[in-house]
Amino acid sequence: MTIAFLLVGLVLLLLTGLPIFAGLTLFASGLLYVSQGEIGSVSDVVFHELNRYLLVAIPLFAFMAHVMIRGKLVDDLYRTAYTLTRHLPGGLGIATIVACTIFAAISGSSVATALTIGSVAIPQMIRFGYDPKAAYGLVAAGGTLGILIPPSGPMVLYGVTTDTSIGALFMAGVVPGLMVAGLFIAWSVASTAMGQRHIQREPRATASEAFAALRQSVWALSLPVLVLGGMYAGVFTATEAAAMGALLALLVAVLVYRTVNLRMVWESAIDASRTSAMLFMILAGATVLGFAMTKLRIPQQIVQLVIDADLGVTGFLIVMMALIFILGMFLETIALILITTPVILPVMQHLGINPIWYGILLVINLELALITPPVGMNLFTIKAITQAPMGEIIRGAFPYVLLLILGMAIVMVWPEVALWLPSTMMNMK
Repeated sequence: MTIAFLLVGLVLLLLTGLPIFAGLTLFASGLLYVSQGEIGSVSDVVFHELNRYLLVAIPLFAFMAHVMIRGKLVDDLYRTAYTLTRHLPGGLGIATIVACTIFAAISGSSVATALTIGSVAIPQMIRFGYDPKAAYGLVAAGGTLGILIPPSGPMVLYGVTTDTSIGALFMAGVVPGLMVAGLFIAWSVASTAMGQRHIQREPRATASEAFAALRQSVWALSLPVLVLGGMYAGVFTATEAAAMGALLALLVAVLVYRTVNLRMVWESAIDASRTSAMLFMILAGATVLGFAMTKLRIPQQIVQLVIDADLGVTGFLIVMMALIFILGMFLETIALILITTPVILPVMQHLGINPIWYGILLVINLELALITPPVGMNLFTIKAITQAPMGEIIRGAFPYVLLLILGMAIVMVWPEVALWLPSTMMNMK
C-alpha cells in the first residue's frame, strides 16, 4: 500500500506541470524530512552521482547531433536513401525509415530524428501521393529509433543508474534497432501495396546514380560506422567514442561540407549544454528519490512482494513493461528511467535478470511512450512540423505502436536478439 501511495503521489505531482527535476527533488526531500527529520545528506548524494566520467558522453553526443543538424548532412542521407529505394513499392517510405535509422546512429535523440527527417520527408511523401496520416505516422515512428539505435542518451542514463557497461548497452541496441526498422519497412511496403497503389514510383537508379549518391553521403555514413566500430573493437570506450564522434562531425561539417561556421559551432555547444544540463538536473532529482526510497526500504518491500507473488522472470517483466507502458502515456522518457529503475534494480538482481536485456526492453517501451497520447513527444513534434490535426497523427502512428509491442515481445522471448552482439565485443567497458 505504501508503494502504491508513493507512486501515485509522485505521478500526480509531475502531472501538475512542475518541472520534472523539481518534482522529483521536492517529493524525495519531503520523504527524507518526514522519515529522518533532515535533508542534509542530499548534497553529498547528488555530488557522488553526478561526479562520473561516463556522464561526459551525454554533452558530447548532444554536440555531435547539433553539429550534424546544422551542417545539413541529413539532406544527403535522405537523398541517398531515396535514390537507392525509389523503384520499390513504398520506396519513399523505405527511404524515410533508412534515413531515420542512419540519423538515429548520429543524433541519439528521437525528437531530433523526427524533427529533422520529418521536415524533409513529409512534404515529399505527400507530394508523391502518400496518405498524409501514413506519412505522419511513419516519421513519428521512425523518429523513435533515435533512442534505440546507439548512441542513445537514455541508454547512458540507464547504464549510469544500474552501473552497466554503456558500450555493451549500445551494442545491444543495434540488432533490435535494425529489427524494429525492418518491421517498420515491412509495414510501409505492405500498406502501400495493399491500399495506396496510386503512389508515384520512379525508375530504378542507374549504377552511376547510385554510386554518385553514395559518394555524396560517404562522410555522413562513415560517422556511425567509426563511432560504433571503434567501441565494438575495443579501441575506445563510450565516452571516448562520444568525443571522437563530436570531433569528426565538427571536421566534416566545417572542412568538408563547409556549411557550419564558428557562430554555428558556438550555437551547437550552447544547445548541447542546455540539453545536458536538463538531463543532469533530472538525474540529480532521481538520485535523491532513489536515496529516499532506499532509506524507507521500498526496494526491499518490492523484492518481498515479488517473492511472495512468485511471478518469476517472465511474469515480472510482463508486469513491469505493462506498468511502464501506462506511465509512458503521461511521463517523459528520462523521468521513466530514473523513477522506475533504481526501485526495481534489487528485484532484477534477485531474479537474475540481465540488466542489458532489461535495458533494451525498457528502451523499446520508451519508444512506445514517444508515440502514444496524451504525452507522446514525437506526436507533438510532427504536429509542430505539419500543423496537422492531432487525431490524424495519432491514427497514423497506431500501427507502429503494435509493431513496437511485437518487437518488444520478440526481444523478451529471445533475449539473444539483444545479447548476442555485446557478447562478441572485445571490450565492454
